[in-house]
Amino acid sequence: MEFALTEENGIAFVEAQPGQPFMSKVEDVNRIIEACLSNGVGSVLLYPDNLTASFFDLSSREAGEILQKLRNYHIRLAIVCPPGSVRLSSRFLDLLVEERQGQYFKVVETRDAARAWLTAAR
Repeated sequence: MEFALTEENGIAFVEAQPGQPFMSKVEDVNRIIEACLSNGVGSVLLYPDNLTASFFDLSSREAGEILQKLRNYHIRLAIVCPPGSVRLSSRFLDLLVEERQGQYFKVVETRDAARAWLTAAR
């Protein structure tokens, strides 16, 4: 899968295509890191279909491993999840509360909200 490079407000990020499966296993996060590094960006916009099957179930540990790897490379991740599009585990909801004030991970309802968060001054 190819990533689109988008630039707004002087900040660039890579974006996956909605509806396209991308990560079948946690190790596929390396392809995201490669796309960011090769484009010289520190942010990525993804959609639920781009992620591993159990990403939103925190007990699978997939989200934790993926988010930690992205943090290690200082890569910000925004995920566009319209209401009702995915089922979040209760522990995942706890993670979202913890991450609310952070600068590396955010789940939003619209692409516009994701773009605004990724391009906001840090």
